[in-house]
Amino acid sequence: MMPPKPAARPDKVSLWRYLKLFRQDILSAQPARLYRAWMAEFRTPFFRSYLCNDPALVRLILNQRPDDFPKSNRIREGLTPLLGNSVFVTNGEVWKRQRRIIDPAFEGGRIRESFAAMAAAGQAAVSRMQPGVQEIEPEMSHAAADVIFRTLFSIPIEHEIAAKVFDQFRAYQREQPILNLAAFLPLPRWFPRFHSRRTKQTAARIRGLIRGLTEHRAGLIAAGEAPDDLATKIMTTPDPVSGQLFDTEEMIDQVAIFFLAGHETSASALGWALYLLATYPEVQNRLAEEAAGIGEAPDFAVMGQLKFSRDVFREALRLYPPVPMMVRENRCPEVFRGREVAAGGQVVLSPWHLHRHERIWERPDEFDPDRWQTEAGRSCAKEAFLPFSAGPRVCPGAGFAMIEGPLLLAMLVRAYRFETVAGRAPVPVAHLTVRARDGIWLDVKKRG
Repeated sequence: MMPPKPAARPDKVSLWRYLKLFRQDILSAQPARLYRAWMAEFRTPFFRSYLCNDPALVRLILNQRPDDFPKSNRIREGLTPLLGNSVFVTNGEVWKRQRRIIDPAFEGGRIRESFAAMAAAGQAAVSRMQPGVQEIEPEMSHAAADVIFRTLFSIPIEHEIAAKVFDQFRAYQREQPILNLAAFLPLPRWFPRFHSRRTKQTAARIRGLIRGLTEHRAGLIAAGEAPDDLATKIMTTPDPVSGQLFDTEEMIDQVAIFFLAGHETSASALGWALYLLATYPEVQNRLAEEAAGIGEAPDFAVMGQLKFSRDVFREALRLYPPVPMMVRENRCPEVFRGREVAAGGQVVLSPWHLHRHERIWERPDEFDPDRWQTEAGRSCAKEAFLPFSAGPRVCPGAGFAMIEGPLLLAMLVRAYRFETVAGRAPVPVAHLTVRARDGIWLDVKKRG
């Protein structure tokens, strides 16, 4: 059995229908031919967009000349109310300064130090889960948010402010499309950005709550009483070039993207991974056997035992990359595959297409965790696997996610068996991340 494809893969879509579908659901708008093409051009009255599936072009843009292909401000339009000027949307020297401060917090040793908090969040998720038919995405969102709060601010999700941030973020995630109308129009900076009142109000509440956490932590740091967690590390790390620290507003921006990237993306990946395991019970049994040996209170050493769990998580990231598309803008005129691309073009790099590309992957729509242990699978991973982007702008939390995901999967599958529900096959759509249109419904049963 194969996991479901997007709701539709039409071969031809009119411009206006494409725009309508794109706003409602990016994935349904994608024609079937794009899963075979190395490159495609999309024209609107205001700009041209180029989808690049050629691995050589992807390397050029992300690895070889990243400064010539900054992030497009068209993507930023829909995220500004929440993310402000965070590292996710900035470019140039501002972005470089932000990364110089942030990156040390996610080095290998720091991830090891965060492991106990991850494991505690996993144990809490196992304790919260109850047998029965249920929508699994809210549970995975709860677990992923718990990981973020425990590792970032040393507080569990049950903490009053953490719970409020989580509740507000759930509302924001469902109502905010990945692109808003301003992404398609050449608007001056002063023109209204078409964000709904509810979106702006929810974003303001989230940022207000984050402000409280940040200011409280600043007080603990000043008093010498702050825990040694990710927030403290980031807030006390000066830029090695300028010697400056993040101020409060900058830290609020960064915490907002840490929560978005660390909570939304992990929740998406975990939900789809559990659905895939339910669809393939033989794979789930193998993972359960591996997980049986990790013990009730795992330490970092168990990650060496969870090799199959890691491959399952990677395969879920391949089929359902949480961030389906990334948009860059070419500063200079370029020639892509013999085609002239004028400066200012929108260059789309799409994990959604690359991970299912028919000319790169064997059986691209099939769930097969064992592919990661084959030579062909490892080769494809180097050429066309971008769940965390690549190059200098690779997600700083990529290593963090590749510990968190397999660990939580193992802990959950060790305790429970997950089965599909008849008539409830999930359909992938893009909100802030790839989610299921009507949720992922599974039948959860306690393991004996």
